[in-house]
Amino acid sequence: MSKLFEQTKICGMALRNRFVRSATWEGMAETDGSCNKRLSDLLEALAEGMVGLIITSHAFVDPKGRAGPWQLAIYRDEFVPELEKMTQAVHKKGAAIVLQISHAGFFAHPRLIGGTPAGPSAVSGFTKTPRSAMAVSEIRQVVDAFGLAAKRARKAGFDGVQIHAAHGYLLSQFLSPVFNKREDAYGGSTENRAKIVLDVLGSIRRHTGSDYPVLIKMNCEDFLGGGLTLKDSIKTAAMLQKEGLDAVELSGGTLASGEMNPSRTGILSMEKEAYFKDAARAFKADLHIPLILVGGIRSFPVAEEIVNGGIADYISMSRPFIREPDLIRRWAAGDRSKAACLSDSKCFGPALSGKGIVCVMKDA
Repeated sequence: MSKLFEQTKICGMALRNRFVRSATWEGMAETDGSCNKRLSDLLEALAEGMVGLIITSHAFVDPKGRAGPWQLAIYRDEFVPELEKMTQAVHKKGAAIVLQISHAGFFAHPRLIGGTPAGPSAVSGFTKTPRSAMAVSEIRQVVDAFGLAAKRARKAGFDGVQIHAAHGYLLSQFLSPVFNKREDAYGGSTENRAKIVLDVLGSIRRHTGSDYPVLIKMNCEDFLGGGLTLKDSIKTAAMLQKEGLDAVELSGGTLASGEMNPSRTGILSMEKEAYFKDAARAFKADLHIPLILVGGIRSFPVAEEIVNGGIADYISMSRPFIREPDLIRRWAAGDRSKAACLSDSKCFGPALSGKGIVCVMKDA
């Protein structure tokens, strides 16, 4: 049996294989951010398709941190009952499910939040409208919001939470010198820029306990001039590991990184799959907690090489599951042909128009 189909555990969370559905914005939540049957059915289909661990799309922990329309939310207790229906549906199909919790910060949607988005600093050049710098009191409110969101996630039956600190969202902004120009305890050195992320981890632990799985999605690099470096990223991950983090999902790039963004387009050859493979090797050299690798993985042999070679412990994919929710079941049955996904990102078009994410090439 391939090592990819081994049963494993992350902080007691049982996983039937080493395949992870990486978070993506589905554009399927209600206008207020509440979950619904349509979204639950989508994740249930992934569980039916034998994905081992499903990570939800980014759920905003604070109304001021909303990134876009039809985005999942977790900032009120009223959202819990519908989310519980989602977790129950996924569990019945044998998969584990983790809620990704997020704040868009600098890249929050001005109209949807009804005001000026705030981030670590009021830097210019990335957006057409102004941004403001968070006061320390606002930072503390956000830290508590992450903890309360995790508490709701546990109540809703999620097997764990994933802190979204990648792709240029708020926590990623604090880690990056491009966005973080602060001169207080939250800016300057790597340790200071990582403070808010460490505080978020501590808040989650206070609200959920030490036995609840907490993962993080973070960048290896920002791919922006003067941005987050691999060295600083590894240093931050090591600090989080010391404070009890359970696993890292490694990604890279931001909304402003051009061709080096997290969802690169183009049909990838096997040689060009797994964009962050070299960075993963560097992370594994310094970390002992499980490493989940995402980014352009499309072929079973590539996935197997990554795990067998000790480059990462788990294989994470997103767009391939939009086209083939049953991809892992197909691979398990012996059809190891490459994922059908063309990596063209056309699946986001319907979501942007309010129809929800869907592969437009599947029946073309």
